Order: sequence, then structure tokens, then C-alpha cells
Amino acid sequence: MVRLVLILGDQLSERMAALKAADQRHDVVVMAEVDSETGYVAHHPKKIAFTLTAMRKFASHLEQQGWTVAYTRLDDPDNTGSIPDELGRRAREFETRQVLATEPGEWRLLQALEASPLDLKLLEDDRFLCSRQAFADWARGRKTLRMEHFYRTMRRHTGLLMEGNKPVGGKWNFDHDNRKAASEDLFRRQPPAPGSDNTLDAVLALVEERFADNFGTLRPFNFHTDRKGALKVLDHFIRHALPDFGRYQDAMLTGEPYLYHSVLSPYLNAGLLDPLEVCQAAEAAYHQGQAPINSVEGFIRQIIGWREFVRGIYFLEGPDYSKRNALKHDKDLPPMYWGAKTHMHCMAEAIGQTESLAYAHHIQRLMITGNFALLAGIDPAQVQEWYLAVYADAYEWVEAPNTAGMSQFADGGLFASKPYVSSGAYINRMSNYCQSCPYQVTHKTGDKACPFNVIYWHFLNRHRKRFEANPRMATMYRNWDKMDAEKRKTIIEEASGFLDRLHQGETV
Repeated sequence: MVRLVLILGDQLSERMAALKAADQRHDVVVMAEVDSETGYVAHHPKKIAFTLTAMRKFASHLEQQGWTVAYTRLDDPDNTGSIPDELGRRAREFETRQVLATEPGEWRLLQALEASPLDLKLLEDDRFLCSRQAFADWARGRKTLRMEHFYRTMRRHTGLLMEGNKPVGGKWNFDHDNRKAASEDLFRRQPPAPGSDNTLDAVLALVEERFADNFGTLRPFNFHTDRKGALKVLDHFIRHALPDFGRYQDAMLTGEPYLYHSVLSPYLNAGLLDPLEVCQAAEAAYHQGQAPINSVEGFIRQIIGWREFVRGIYFLEGPDYSKRNALKHDKDLPPMYWGAKTHMHCMAEAIGQTESLAYAHHIQRLMITGNFALLAGIDPAQVQEWYLAVYADAYEWVEAPNTAGMSQFADGGLFASKPYVSSGAYINRMSNYCQSCPYQVTHKTGDKACPFNVIYWHFLNRHRKRFEANPRMATMYRNWDKMDAEKRKTIIEEASGFLDRLHQGETV
């Protein structure tokens, strides 16, 4: 009997479990561009174009390999609009009820598939290096779930940067040598630009027609859309950026969106690159003397540490995880996040880059846009929706824990031991953003004071009962208490006034 083999837009790999379990002689691969996936949030046009183009090219590749592929384009007149309904339509077409699928990476779609009346066999997504069960086993009985402990387990499991049972270089973590401040001579080669082709051109025209009102600039298009192109980006990173990645991974410079970052996450999360092959390429660069241990270890930690950890948290905590709001923040996302004018140069830079590229690196997301949203008391559900919409690498399994857990502390500390908040001093230390800002980062109060400087203390003051006993925040509260009462009063009044203007929709 014919079986349908479902391949989703973030499963563009011949290593997918469903493909490995299928019979190429008889089974039919089903792929579909559908409204329910392009529209569950207002995705950035570049994200939609990247996904649809990569899907079409992967389908063509499978056909060249001898697979029968039933492919539905977004503008097909018979398109039913959802993945389950497309499976139903193809089941009727091929007179079958049997479906092979690899587990989706989002509870939303997983639940929709499980509700299908078809005979669905869901297989584990073994592209990840830690299975859902293995993560649950690791987490069982632990009072806290910390990435650093998990990361060491993954190093042992994969053998990456290991000498027997000991880490290469004698340490697990080389962050002491990393995260240097920005300087304006940190210019490097840009990631290799993609070429034009008929498939991409057709998708760009379709996206322009259908998603013109979505936040984000479509052209020029900056992502490769097949495995060959993704490998080219990987090779460029290993050769030209990895050596300085560790040292400057937290740096930010006006007009320099990439610096030494890999920009590989869209390709990893869509399936065009395999996480282990990426880590092995970085490890090989270390052993060949092409990149230092601090850069290679820091990069590998982001993949087998953070990436695997956030996926483990997402599935361990269940479908309601992204709805948590431990701090009871309830303010609307300010218009500046959707491109409205702001005087805050750091915010304008991070959001403007996001609008034009569908990309920002982890510190821009965490310590600029995320930090501001947390300090300003924004509803974490709205923050999560924004991150899910605007970045080309965003899928809920990776976005929800990073936002609800790490960025917004909405899970109450399951993910992070303290909230990631800072005043303007951190931004000034790690970037040149403050040099171009009408606000003054050195002013603690007054009309020209950096807004981060006052809303930082406002946040700590209003959440004191929750955080003052946290040993990692004791110094913050000691510094607050050392201020004279009049200064504290001024800070709270100025912060309250700023937040009132922000939440009333004024330009700040």
C-alpha cells in the first residue's frame, strides 16, 4: 500500500526519519505551502520567501533522487490551507490512509497532526543530538535545569572537543577569554550573497503580492535557499569569522549586523545543515590550528548546549510553556518594534536591522530588544509573537524558551537563575550605539538620561519581593539601597513618566 511521507518546511533534509523509513518505490512525499503556516503569525517576508524557496528546491532535489513528490504551492487553486487538510486531500488522491511523519518542532502543529483521522505514524526527529526522552531523563530529579550542566553531558555524549573524558584545553568553558568590548575596526567580510534563480524569483514575486503588509523588507534577499548554498555559508564562517567569533560574539556596531557571527541558524533550523557536521567543521578548524579554542568551544556550546537545551525545555514543559507570565507583565508591545520612530539609537539599530534582514544576533535580541521589553513590563506573549514573526530562524521550539525563559523570565526562573536586565552601561560597554544616541548613557537622571538607566531601577524596585533574596542580584539591591532617598524617588518618577509616555504611544 502507498504511504504518504510528510515533509515540513523545517525538515529539508534527506536525514529526516520519515524519509529514512519510507520506501522510495511506492511511497509519496507530501509537501505543502499553506496559509495556516505562512499566517499563524505575521512572518517577515524574507522568512516566508526563504522557507518557500527552500521547500521547492528540496522537493525538486527529492524528485531528482527518484522520489514521487506531491507538492502544493501556496497559489494552487486546490490548496486546502492547512497541513492536515492537505494530507487528507492527498490521501484521497492516492487512496491511502497511511502517513509517515517526523515529529514537528511545534506543539501547535503536532497537536493538529495528532487530531487527524488518518493512520499517522510519528517518528522522532533524530537530527537533534539529544532525544526528547534523553533530555527528560537528564532533567529528572534536578532542582534546577541549567544549560552549563547539560552542555557538559552533551560534550561527553558527542565527544566534541574531548580528550577521553576530559575537555580539550583543560576547561569546559572559555568565556573568560570571550565577549570583548566592541571597537570600530571590527569589520569583516560579509556572508556570501545568494545568486538569483527562477525558483527564487517566482517566490519573491508571490511573497510581494501576498505579504506586502507584513513587517520587513523583502529585497534585496540575503539568504541561500538550498544545501549547497548553506554549505558555502558554513565554509565562509569557518574560514573567515570563527577565529574571532568567541572574542567578539557579544559586540555590536552601528551598521555592522554580522561582525563575526555565523548566520547559520536559519539553515540549521530548516534542515539544510546538520548540527553535528557544523560542530565537527568547527572542531576540525581548531585541530588544524585555524581557530582558537575559546572561539571553537563558544560556538560549539551554542549548538550542542543552547540549541539542544532550549528544545529539551520546550518539549519537557509542554504546550502551555509559552503562555507563562510569572512577572504578570501586561503592557502592549510598543509601536517601535514594528518600525515606528524611536530616539533610542540601540533600539532603532536592532529593530531596523531586523526589519531589513530578518536577522539579529543573540545579544541584540537578548540585551537590546529583550532587555527593553522586560524592563518596560511588556506582555511576554506579545514579545514571543514578535520574535517568532520577525526572524528567519524562528520556530517555536527555539523561540519560546529563549523568550519566555531567558529573555522575559516569564517561566519564573526555570530556565535562567536571574532575569537578564541591564542599564545602559552594558550596552555602552559592548557597542558603539550610545555614541550616536540623543540620550546620554552617562546621565543617570534628567531629560537626556538613557531610558535604560531609569527603567532598570524601576524594574528592580517593583519586583523587589521576588528578586531581593536571589544571591546573583544582591549587589544590585545593595547599590539601590545605598542611593539617597531623594535620588531613588527621582529615578522612580522619571522611569514612571517614561513608561507612561511609551505605553501611551508617544515617540521615546
